[in-house]
This record gives sequence, structure tokens and C-alpha cells, in this order.
Amino acid sequence: MNILITGCNGQLGNEMQLLEGKYPLHTFFNTDVNELDITNQEAIAAFVNIHEIDGIVNCAAYTAVDKAESNTELCTLLNSSAPGYLAKAVEQRGGWMIQISTDYVFDGTSHVPYVETAPVCPNSVYGRTKLEGEIAVRESCKRSVIIRTAWLYSTFGNNFVKTMIRLGQERDELGVIFDQIGTPTYARDLALAIMTVIDKGIVPGVYHFSNEGVISWYDFAKAIHRIAGVKDCHVRPLHTVEYPTPAARPHYSVLDKSKIKETYQIEIPYWEESLRECIEKL
Repeated sequence: MNILITGCNGQLGNEMQLLEGKYPLHTFFNTDVNELDITNQEAIAAFVNIHEIDGIVNCAAYTAVDKAESNTELCTLLNSSAPGYLAKAVEQRGGWMIQISTDYVFDGTSHVPYVETAPVCPNSVYGRTKLEGEIAVRESCKRSVIIRTAWLYSTFGNNFVKTMIRLGQERDELGVIFDQIGTPTYARDLALAIMTVIDKGIVPGVYHFSNEGVISWYDFAKAIHRIAGVKDCHVRPLHTVEYPTPAARPHYSVLDKSKIKETYQIEIPYWEESLRECIEKL
């Protein structure tokens, strides 16, 4: 198959590229903004037709959650309009699409893990535009898979893991939120899951994917320091109200992964195992 990967310079896009050698039967077209402007509908249609694209994995998104509150136009263009353009273009070729979405489509008021059919209720611009993107993809491409994920990190780009290691080495003390609960996702594990979906065949629908287990940001920070050998920084727990941000965060965003595990026979690693693997690479 000819597969278009968008957002190839991001955390997930980079991890996808590292796996491509294991799939020599496929041809991958790795693009970022310089190679393909996904906000340009004509450019997408031309690219998809010229390269005879069979499937698209959309790793591109506007992910600056706080900036999105004041940059609504660009956020909407990248997270809502662009996925629809991609889905329409590949649908015209009878192809498939995998759209990466987020736990932010939920308001975070649940106390049990979110299943795919749970009511959506985003309470940020980022969450709302990502939900609009989901809807656009589902409506425009019959063979589409939506994968919602959360707390993404990797050896690439900027993320919580790298920030905690850096700040832990620079400071004597750090405050980290303890009353927001979720599960981290190692981008490599998500990339492996995406390749499994492609390999085993598209079963249209919405799926959830993160690593196994449940922790707070505070617990995550403590584990990062422990595994990375950061010893001289005291991490203290903060209430969300002590650390106000422009965009509201879900207080509880644990995702139920039963559907993707059962549909694709995927074994998902425990969050701490994956964190160790990432930190060893760093």
C-alpha cells in the first residue's frame, strides 16, 4: 500500500518513521507542513492522487492546548477542517484513514475509565476542535479509525517526561498537579498499535489507546525522577487551583482500552515499563 503520514516531525510521526523498515511491502510518504499543507484542500487532493495513496495516518494536529484558547482559527483549521480534507481525498480513492484524537473530548468528570461510547463533552478549544475533526473524518471516510490517546510522550520533541528531567536537574523543588488522573502513552507503543491496525485491516470505529495503569501527574513526575536518577529535586503535590491555565484540563481521563485489545489482539505495556524504555533511550 501507499501510505501517507502527516505530521511526520512530531512525536508520533517520528516514532512511525522508525517502524517503517519492518513493513517493506508498504511505501510511506512522510510529510509535514513543508511537504504538504493539510489546510489546503486542493493540495491534499493532488498529493493523494499523484502518489496513489491507499491510506492516511493523520499524526498532525494543533496541540498547544493553552495557546488554542486564543488561537481558535488556526486550531480549528488544523484539528477540525484538515482531517475532513484528508478524509474526503482518500475516500475518493476508496482508501482508509486513521485519525489520532484525544482524551480532551471528555470533560473529565467521570470516575470510571471512559469507553468509546461515553458521552463527549469537551471543555476547551483544543478538545472541541479535535472532536470536530473526529466527526469530519467519520462522515467523510467510510473506512476510518479514530484512536483517542492521552498524555503522549517520546524521545522526540517537547513533552512532560523530558521537561521533568530537565527541571529536576535545574531546580531544588518542583510543584506538580496531583488531582488530575490519567494514563501516560509512550508514542512508540501507539505507533506499534497503529501499524497493527494497518496490518490486520481497518475495522471502522472509535478506539481508545494509552498505556495500562492509572496515575496522577504528580506520581508520574516522581516516577520519572526515580527512573532517570534525579535525586536532588523535591517534588511537591499541587491542587489544580494552585496552577491555573487558560485551558481547562480533564480531572479524570483514564481510557478503557478493551475494544482495541479485543479487535486487534494488542497487548498494551504497563506505563512504567514503557517509561523505563523511553528514559533508557534518552
